[in-house]
Amino acid sequence: MANRYRIRFNAKRCISCHACLVHCKQKNRTPHGVAFNKLSMELTAKDGRPLIKNKYQSCLMCKKPECVAACPRGAIVKREDGLVLLDKERCDGCGACVEACPFGAMTMLPDQGKAAKCDYCVDRIEAGLDPACVTGCTGKALSLVRA
Repeated sequence: MANRYRIRFNAKRCISCHACLVHCKQKNRTPHGVAFNKLSMELTAKDGRPLIKNKYQSCLMCKKPECVAACPRGAIVKREDGLVLLDKERCDGCGACVEACPFGAMTMLPDQGKAAKCDYCVDRIEAGLDPACVTGCTGKALSLVRA
């Protein structure tokens, strides 16, 4: 299975506005305290001057996803196009996928008692659109790579 999709982050273009997070949260209607993507900032120095280094993270759509292997219900699948998707109807909320993901991309929805994750806005991709985080990125630091 080849990964056909990837979200690329250009840290030099990121203006730390967090619009990517807001658009994701709004599109997925995630409850308070739950996020499918993260933007972290690290304060460093270059030539004696302070420098903020941004890092964006969402699901990496791993080649061999640990979450898929860990799910006892088969609720997580890797599609032929490389997208790793979670079927909330099949999820029993055991949390094995959350523990198995080495990147912290899986989370639990406390109001539903089920796992959740970024799916690259698969409904938008299938409609020929970019994921909400990419569309909302003010600095154009995010882009969807279609291989």
